[in-house]
Amino acid sequence: MTGSPQAPARPATAPLRIALIASARYPIAEPFAGGLEAHTWTLSTALRARGHEVTVFAGPGSDPGLGVVEMPLRPARISETARRDTSTAAAPWIEEHHAYLQLMLELGREPSRYDLVHNNSLNYLPVAMAPALSVPVVTTLHTPPTPWIESAIQVAPHCPVRFNAVSAHTAAAWRHIVPAATVVHNGIDTRRWRPGPGGDDLVWSGRIVPEKGAHLAIEAAELSGRKLRIAGPVGDADYFDACVRPRLGRTVTYEGHLRQPELCELVGSSAAAVVTPCWDEPYGLVVAEALACATPVCGFARGALPEIVTRACGRLVRPGDTAALAAAVEPTVALSRADARRHAEAFCSMDAMTHSYERFYRSVAA
Repeated sequence: MTGSPQAPARPATAPLRIALIASARYPIAEPFAGGLEAHTWTLSTALRARGHEVTVFAGPGSDPGLGVVEMPLRPARISETARRDTSTAAAPWIEEHHAYLQLMLELGREPSRYDLVHNNSLNYLPVAMAPALSVPVVTTLHTPPTPWIESAIQVAPHCPVRFNAVSAHTAAAWRHIVPAATVVHNGIDTRRWRPGPGGDDLVWSGRIVPEKGAHLAIEAAELSGRKLRIAGPVGDADYFDACVRPRLGRTVTYEGHLRQPELCELVGSSAAAVVTPCWDEPYGLVVAEALACATPVCGFARGALPEIVTRACGRLVRPGDTAALAAAVEPTVALSRADARRHAEAFCSMDAMTHSYERFYRSVAA
């Protein structure tokens, strides 16, 4: 790799100096735009609480308590002639490209400030430009394979980036180009996501976009005879207007985009959480959140859900089968809420995730 000489090795138990690269488009602040932003907030907060020095590079409007260094999204001045070129990219893509490019150039100029760089974004430039840094770079694989990151891995003859995946399912999906990703399951703060008393209604939470399948949760709830409460940001207004809004009424309600305390109260006061992915969910933070609230999960067996949901805390059925999902509601509601909470503490906790990240970081920075 190129760059300045490596700084002297630090003691194995010394706090780490971590540059944590987050989303440039969405702020790391409540109410979170999605699971990736929530994960970044939780991880950075936990690492700082354990004594590490964490600098979060993120979009404007992020939580000031994180000590964020903003990545400004500056509009590019593109001439009308250039805009008419068939190769012109969308303005948001150009803005994000330049934001990450500038950040990586700055990190390359200041090699001694950090022990490692953790790319927790979905952008490809931290991967492509990793050979220009003199400190280790790690990247978390949060999604199925994407063409930009796959191509970035192939920029250098030997990609120096160390990868971790949020589930074994996601690690397997990337194995053709990342043969040995370390699995570090996502975690949530079980002190903030507290057990609730349960209730009679079902709950669905998450980004309201087609791949999350809120319309299928509505169908299953109607077949089951239970009311359904929906919460989350509307990520696709056309989908919401066509597939969700027309079905709202006495038995299906939309509670809005809630902050964490209100969402915790909603999930914890529900009989069961319905999780209906229409894609191979890389992890599924809503599952961990529900279990931490002592609310058992009823969902589709897609992606990483079978890694998280056990027979003690939920029921999974064939993907897309809303009749089977409806039939599984009552067996799910009958499960022990205490068992759901115990599983969250053992498998989905922030402490377990942070401890795994610390081991991963130290193996990379050694």
